[in-house]
Amino acid sequence: MKRCIAFLTLVLGSLLSLTSVLADDPIRQMQADAMRSKSASWGYWGTDPSRYSTWTNHSNRLIPIYTFGLDMEVLRNEGSLYRRSDALQKLYGRVPTGSLNPKAEYFDQTDIYRLQKLAFAAGKKNIILMVFDGMDWNTTQAAAIYKQQNVAFTEGRGSGLAFLDYRNVPSDYGYCVTSAHHSDAKTDVSAQLVIDGQLGDAGGYDPLRGGRAPWETAKSRDYLIGKDRQQPDCVTDSASSATSMTCGIKTYNAAINVTVDGKQVEPIGRWLQREHGFRIGVVTSVPISHATPAAAYANNVSRNDYQDITRDLLGLPSSSHRMPLEGADVVIGAGWGVHQDQAPGQGGNFAAGNIYADLEDLRRSDIDNGGRYVVAQRTAGKNGSRLLDDAARRAVAENGRLLGFFGTDQAHLPFRTADGRYDPAEDVKGTEVYEPADINENPTLAEMTEAALQVLQSSEKGFWLMIEAGDIDWANHANNIDSSIGAVFSGEDAFQATVNWIDDRDAWDDTALIVTSDHGHHFVLREPEALIHKKQ
Repeated sequence: MKRCIAFLTLVLGSLLSLTSVLADDPIRQMQADAMRSKSASWGYWGTDPSRYSTWTNHSNRLIPIYTFGLDMEVLRNEGSLYRRSDALQKLYGRVPTGSLNPKAEYFDQTDIYRLQKLAFAAGKKNIILMVFDGMDWNTTQAAAIYKQQNVAFTEGRGSGLAFLDYRNVPSDYGYCVTSAHHSDAKTDVSAQLVIDGQLGDAGGYDPLRGGRAPWETAKSRDYLIGKDRQQPDCVTDSASSATSMTCGIKTYNAAINVTVDGKQVEPIGRWLQREHGFRIGVVTSVPISHATPAAAYANNVSRNDYQDITRDLLGLPSSSHRMPLEGADVVIGAGWGVHQDQAPGQGGNFAAGNIYADLEDLRRSDIDNGGRYVVAQRTAGKNGSRLLDDAARRAVAENGRLLGFFGTDQAHLPFRTADGRYDPAEDVKGTEVYEPADINENPTLAEMTEAALQVLQSSEKGFWLMIEAGDIDWANHANNIDSSIGAVFSGEDAFQATVNWIDDRDAWDDTALIVTSDHGHHFVLREPEALIHKKQ
């Protein structure tokens, strides 16, 4: 009887504690209520307003671009690629249905590659590409409303977040099409061959169906998620979209810097390294060999060949480069703690163990074992921020490279939520629960960014750096508004760390910063005021 009473007391205490947390955390409460009732008056994911969650994949919404230290006037003066049939023919190999628009004001995602080339031509020595993975205009607006507790904008660039408001340097704003060349391909990963890179639906963008601006309600929301039966259209993934930004080409979904017929393309970071002596950095809050960081440096016919992608990043022999690449100077991200005995998608050279990086590769890369990298891995009882900072300082002192490998057993950094805690509510993927060690033993994305800049700033010729706030995409895939807003704030902190570094050194004359996303999702916020919870 005593045990029964004690158990009931424990359960009641837990429920009261949860109720207290939810009452003090209104966005978490909104997420929990929406999952319980399967609907929410204030918003929904997908195209069915009566259900909170009907779509967990990407969308083809137009995506914002923010530039700092450079503008987009050259692109504007030339006019959108979507105004010219010859440009579309060159881009897609055809003129996609509905895509020719003589009044188009939007760019293409390949123009982000061109912006980086223009920045270099203008004499910029530091080129930073910051990718808020999965963050479309709608996600940005939701985070800005919650942060400033005001519906301050319903169109345009907006305000209320650091990358919206920063004005210490001339800044520009636009938006782009993210469509892939094709949705599917048949490949041989072990042989690194593309057998057919033009399978599935083809890409393009029809503004009459998808909208002429990111904030415009689409006439065919099914079109934005590739479900319009009258006009099928492929929805991009992170690999093809990241390849557009780093190589300036359209390719099939899952391709890492290869064309639809399998030819390897050199990403801009490697070109700057090879031709101009730039140092290269890659920072991410998700696995180091996931699609976006992979496209910063590697080549692979499949984004799922994680261990080989890591080998490219670290300058080790891989299935795509048996004579290894030079390797990036800084690689910091997650993927620690995820192990598998088999991974068919990785080909014949997969080594059982960590799915994202063969731990033997990390060992041989360590400067203490004759390698080139000062390695900082998540370590029990060690503060992740201090561990990474110490490694960065040693890399600078010994003129070495820096490799940081962190994360939880879910492969990513702990999800920050809207109120700054790390306590995600239930979503369509389940519920992630973190131990205190998960928080203590991992650095934040902002701290990873600071460590990367600490090492890269020693380059006399310049550097190229990609920073990915990848947990926004994971939160949006999970249809979790609380984690989505918190992930935007984590990315915002990394942006602030970046501009603080530039401001402190008065380095804007030498620096170009581009902030964008690789694709959108399909969250609809129909009651923006619901995110306002001013304390009494």
